[in-house]
Amino acid sequence: MIELLIVVAILGIVAAVVVPRYSSASGEAIDVSLRADLHAIRQQIEYYRVENRTDPRLKAKQWDDLVLNNYLVSVPRNPLNGSSLIGTNPGAGVGWVWRNSAAGVKQLYATDETFLSLYPE
Repeated sequence: MIELLIVVAILGIVAAVVVPRYSSASGEAIDVSLRADLHAIRQQIEYYRVENRTDPRLKAKQWDDLVLNNYLVSVPRNPLNGSSLIGTNPGAGVGWVWRNSAAGVKQLYATDETFLSLYPE
């Protein structure tokens, strides 16, 4: 009986050490996924700008300019909140924000799960 208690205690200690490592790994995976998605989408927006000499109409047409013209295969979903909607400011239901950057050029940002802040800025 004592041996069983020792084994249970050791398993509890191991679980206490291992579980936090895996829970933070999923957050890091979402962060890496978001950064990769933003990089790829921003590249396609630049290709669109070069070929069409204008910005895509992301706010007015959502993703139509990029998807229908084969710059993107499908409508991207924000991995932080699962939304594909585009707005000019973070807000309820908005996954992506299309607005001027500090340099005055339209830039795509992602909003977090609270829909209140831009990420990464």
